[in-house]
Amino acid sequence: MSLGKSRVVLAAVMVAAVGLTGCASFSKLQFWKNSSNKSVASPGERIPILEADDQLNVSDALKGQSFYLPPAAPQADWPLPGGTLEQSVENVDAAPDFRIAWRRSLGVSAMNRQHFVTAPPVEAAGLVYAMDGQAGVSAHNAQTGEQVWRVNLQIRTGRDRDGYGGGLAYADGKLFVSSGYRFVTALDAHNGHTLWKSNTDAPIHAAPTVADGKVFVVSLDDQLYTFDEATGAPGWNYQAIIEPARMLAASSPAVSGDSIITTFASGEVIAKRTGNGADLWNQALSRSNRNSALSEIRDVAGRPVIYKGDVYAASHSGVFAAIDLRTGTPRWTLPVASFTTPWAAGDVVYIVSQTGQLVCASRDSGGVYWIVDLNAPVGKNAKGAKGTAYWFGPVLAGNRLILTSSKGDIVARDAKTGDFISVIHTGAPMMQSPMAAGGLLYVVNERAELVAIR
Repeated sequence: MSLGKSRVVLAAVMVAAVGLTGCASFSKLQFWKNSSNKSVASPGERIPILEADDQLNVSDALKGQSFYLPPAAPQADWPLPGGTLEQSVENVDAAPDFRIAWRRSLGVSAMNRQHFVTAPPVEAAGLVYAMDGQAGVSAHNAQTGEQVWRVNLQIRTGRDRDGYGGGLAYADGKLFVSSGYRFVTALDAHNGHTLWKSNTDAPIHAAPTVADGKVFVVSLDDQLYTFDEATGAPGWNYQAIIEPARMLAASSPAVSGDSIITTFASGEVIAKRTGNGADLWNQALSRSNRNSALSEIRDVAGRPVIYKGDVYAASHSGVFAAIDLRTGTPRWTLPVASFTTPWAAGDVVYIVSQTGQLVCASRDSGGVYWIVDLNAPVGKNAKGAKGTAYWFGPVLAGNRLILTSSKGDIVARDAKTGDFISVIHTGAPMMQSPMAAGGLLYVVNERAELVAIR
């Protein structure tokens, strides 16, 4: 696949419309195309009618200052897309050599068809579980990559011919699968046999979260579903504001105690009780001075992260916030538009903007320590590179920030400075950040290859 075609495919998968009713709605989403209509301003005084967006700048007080990061620690398992229920893992001891250990094909590739691979892998009890672009789920030996079992959950009839999206979660010897084919199912994690299956009204592009005896998952029409972990029986649900334009990548809820934090395409961050869905608080990560079609997409596509009493989340419309977990009160906000998951550790929180800026900010104040352009050429590995890439991550592993890109690169950067360290080329685009367990990093690329880094 050429770079140009790859970028168009990535742009297409990252933005979708729910219930499009006309060409005007669709045109807002085709942001990779240049408009042929050019307007010419008439002579005279030009008066801005919208204030310019806030600029993100390094704090004078923090520039060049050091900060605390916790030491790297082993992570035995990674059963949920975010690693833990709070979707926060501080500093993982993994991939010290930063070389490919093995790679295995999962099934349906996205390289020649639009079967996008967005579901991140999970790991538990020595097995890595992954899903290809058409709901083929497989289990692999975590150290060798050898396939242990595989099941095809694709539905070949009905309206959903391309069931990409969804994801995996492991709990209590069961593997829970959500799918763009409008279902949630539980499999025996040892052999892939189906234990139960429940249908949903809309496709699901997010991975499930399992906590408090329930399976939580968000559908494409912004509905939070709950199912009984043992039987699949439906529980309480919540319908958020339905947005006509949203990202195809979607967010998994985070859980802390009896509180569940869920984000939606409306830019809402909502806290509820896990047991009965009782309201706790609601915040909207949207800007009042949106002045472009893209900024009208308010989706919070990255997972919310709960760390030391705060919730960290970022919206596509340009709000990155730290929110008090107990009260829902924002402690600070930064003008960062993002579709990835923040990473909080020690004194700082990292975020990647949709334009490819890696930002290191103070958890306490929101002041910025440094900003790095991930698309700037670095070293001999970047010579000849053309265009820009979408970036996913980071993951903090062994005091390095690990990021993946739509050009197929896995990059390591210094966690204290953002300086480039090393790069691995996988040969295929990626639309997810890595996960870490048992000393290895794992990621699935658009060739539907499960790649392990040691």
